[in-house]
Amino acid sequence: MPGSARRERPLTVHHLNQLLLVCSLVLLVAVAAVRISSRSGLPSLLVYLGIGMAMGQDGVGDIHFSNAELTQVIGYAALVVILAEGGLGTKWKEIKPVLPAAASLALVGVAASVGVTAAAAHYLIDLEWRQALIIGAVVSSTDAAAVFSVLRKIPLPSRVTAVLEAESGFNDAPVVILVVAFSTAGPVEHWYVLVGEIALELAIGAAMGLAVGWLGSWGLRHVALPASGLYPIAVMAIAVTAYAAGALAHGSGFLAVYLASMMLGNAKLPHWPATRGFAEGLGWIAQIGMFVLLGLLVTPHEMGDDIWPALVIGLALTVVARPLSVFAALLPFRIPWQEQTLMSWAGLRGAVPIILATIPMVSGIEESRRIFNIVFVLVVVYTLVQGPTLPWLARTLRLGESTGPADLGIESAPLERLRGHLLSVAIPKGSRMHGVEVAELRLPAGAAVTLVVREGTSFVPMPTTVLRRGDELLVVATDPVRDAAERRLRAVGQGGKLADWLGPLGGGGGR
Repeated sequence: MPGSARRERPLTVHHLNQLLLVCSLVLLVAVAAVRISSRSGLPSLLVYLGIGMAMGQDGVGDIHFSNAELTQVIGYAALVVILAEGGLGTKWKEIKPVLPAAASLALVGVAASVGVTAAAAHYLIDLEWRQALIIGAVVSSTDAAAVFSVLRKIPLPSRVTAVLEAESGFNDAPVVILVVAFSTAGPVEHWYVLVGEIALELAIGAAMGLAVGWLGSWGLRHVALPASGLYPIAVMAIAVTAYAAGALAHGSGFLAVYLASMMLGNAKLPHWPATRGFAEGLGWIAQIGMFVLLGLLVTPHEMGDDIWPALVIGLALTVVARPLSVFAALLPFRIPWQEQTLMSWAGLRGAVPIILATIPMVSGIEESRRIFNIVFVLVVVYTLVQGPTLPWLARTLRLGESTGPADLGIESAPLERLRGHLLSVAIPKGSRMHGVEVAELRLPAGAAVTLVVREGTSFVPMPTTVLRRGDELLVVATDPVRDAAERRLRAVGQGGKLADWLGPLGGGGGR
């Protein structure tokens, strides 16, 4: 036995070293591929899926992987991180006006999309109703990462981006519930029972998410952690806690994590830029790992017979189901037809449908492998079609608009023993704080600019010092005026020195 242990240890360490090498190389290749995807206009998910397929049994890697259950578990974990990162980056002031429209898209729109797509799969491809409903539900979830990886370089009206972002965060929850319900053994429940279950799970998930998000943001604002690096970890831990709490309470964990993260992202927490960067990095790792794993799960030589059904179902989804669902869901809202048209074409499918397609495989539903193959081909083909054409469509519909003044990057570090805060303010290129004198900032009593860093040189400013783009300011504020000081800084950054009289954005409104 001792001899056997000595023989096995080097082999285990060797395998670990090989695994670490392969993982690091995959990450490096995937990170480099981001540049390719940004230049070509293709969503990065296609590059990552391609890496996974190249490593799979039909590729150069010849790795045989068929564990759908493990893929589903890892996919769920990655989706939690991706939703948390998306929620942290969602601005409440932008999403608030479009919240009813986004909720309607996530509920009414999903229902219409599922019905139309399932009917097309049943009557055109001759799939059984259960299989057709599963496919209809699986492909009814949109992917924010896929959409914004294409539209990041095109300035769009804030209403369009806000609706698409909120829809992608909200519609995962009802879609997951539908897919699980359709994949359960036995007859599908009556529609009104299913609707009641969806409403209950969404309500529980929303309540848990808001509760955890409020408690977490309150705690982080009132408890100074000993190291700044702990704040990003604490924020992500709170987001994951929201998912776990929602799921354990038999609610929608995905809705819970999105809402909790959105509350944290709008709570003006200490060291926020560092936290945002940390969450963005985790989101990239989650996406890369998830897509590569999904690519490994695919067996390309088995997909020949499923290409034509995938094209037919995808055409019905893209040309009929998605536009009908958008127009039906947004009928009560006064949204121009141009914006609705772009939203219809911008319903890209990313990782979520492929992950959800593993649910019937784990549940043992008949023809579940075929469902997975159809969904995979549909996502890849129609992402190739829709992704590169989205910028062209936005320009054709004349939905591009000039960007407004760039928002300030403000990082807050609590000074617990001094009962104050140190604000680090970065003045970006498009900020209207350029040309404003320090005295013209008119910060509240208890706040002052103590240091300016310009072109690598720091100095103590005078009241007449003129601020410039690229400057970094250190502002010390007492605890009672911290929020007022940050509001004033952002107002000047958006509206210039006359922000108080012309409103925060420099137009309209009085004091």
